[in-house]
Amino acid sequence: MESSPLKSPVRWLTALLATSCLLPTAHAQYYKISTPDEIRNSARGLAYDLMLQYKGNQSGEIPGILPGPPTEHKGDYYWWEGGAMMGTYIDYWFLTGDTSYNHVVTEGMLHQTGDDFDYMPLNHTASLGNDDQGFWGMSAMLAAENVFPDPPDDKPQWLALAQAVFQTQAAPDRHDDTCGGGLRWQVPPLNAGYNYKNTIANGCFFNLGARLARYTENQTYADWAVKTWDWLWEVNYIDHKEYAVYDGGHVEHNCTDVNKARFSYNAALLLHGCAFMYNYTDGSALWKDRVDKLLAGIARDFFSKGAAFELPCEDRKGACSADMLSFKGYVHRWLSVVTKIAPHTADTILPMLRKSAEAAVSQCTGGETGRRCGFYWSSGQFVDPSVDKTTGAGEAMSVLAAVSSLLIDEAHPPATNRSRGTSRGDVNAGSRSRGAVTPLEPITTGDRAGAAIITMLILGGGLATWSYMSLGD
Repeated sequence: MESSPLKSPVRWLTALLATSCLLPTAHAQYYKISTPDEIRNSARGLAYDLMLQYKGNQSGEIPGILPGPPTEHKGDYYWWEGGAMMGTYIDYWFLTGDTSYNHVVTEGMLHQTGDDFDYMPLNHTASLGNDDQGFWGMSAMLAAENVFPDPPDDKPQWLALAQAVFQTQAAPDRHDDTCGGGLRWQVPPLNAGYNYKNTIANGCFFNLGARLARYTENQTYADWAVKTWDWLWEVNYIDHKEYAVYDGGHVEHNCTDVNKARFSYNAALLLHGCAFMYNYTDGSALWKDRVDKLLAGIARDFFSKGAAFELPCEDRKGACSADMLSFKGYVHRWLSVVTKIAPHTADTILPMLRKSAEAAVSQCTGGETGRRCGFYWSSGQFVDPSVDKTTGAGEAMSVLAAVSSLLIDEAHPPATNRSRGTSRGDVNAGSRSRGAVTPLEPITTGDRAGAAIITMLILGGGLATWSYMSLGD
């Protein structure tokens, strides 16, 4: 008599393998990233799935934004994350050559400029932080650097939009004497968090200044970048020994009550800006030192588990906000660009990003399609975004960024006015903002931007009912 299959290890294993072929493939890895062609194919699928989270290209919906804000029970996402998503697709096009979403990006980026073309739309006053405006400005700057197709001549241009954001943020009204200077988190005084001066608001301003300096060769932008870095250093938002980057402090405590939460995008944004300053200054030893030390801190704090890891919240499932779930993507995008403008970093950064991207795609095994992506990359296991009470746009955006950024070796460095750049600046960018206009120190060097830094009146009114992260009183 033949042995029972359960008593025959060989037959039992054969039967198990045969049966497994008939099971659904939901837990098989869908995305492959071993070759450039595989990366492009995977990025194409990820870009498609992310766009399913976006409603702005549908009839009756608002271009440029993800569903939200949560304070109005419209969705999980605040205004700024739409701008971050536009930037993700600008990089996706630049790295893969896929033009499928360019019209969506152009429509969204132009729709959200506001009446004065400075990314301060009135209907988002209640969530208008300097960082929110800064993210839209950085996406406009990215469009100029990546030579993304220019808008029609009768529309605001990418470089002009970036200048407008920078120039409104350089206004005296945005820089008071509390804490020795620096931008507040929020723009309208009645918004919750107006009493907080944080790294991300000042980091966006620093980053834009560094990039505008390199693009236009205008020293005024660089001077502002230096001033902003010095302020962040002086208030100890950057640890002087370990180069850990902290979150912020309150003006009523002279910013000495430093919230030492370490968010990955704060550190990566500063590294990105430092790399642009290093490039702009022709390899300054000072900026190289800052690049190298920030990079070492990022590797230590956010990649020690073999993949990008959000230190303050990832150990506790459901502890990360919808905002925080998108940070890994910015880290991948910004670090990849650092390798192009500070090439000595490539040997450190590229293997780190490759390993992280491999972990990211390994857990994209969820949903009915078997390719939905979660947030917890280092575990290698898909965790449904519903655990974090989000729809998953941040998770999808991060994996798309991680995968598409693997093509950075094939890409041009960011363009400038002298090299490949086509975007036009505007001498009056930022001057049409609501309120009185008070000129700042004029730009004197000749460049296509031709801008004079001009001010605006801080927006009034609009009681904020939202909170980005717990700040205390």
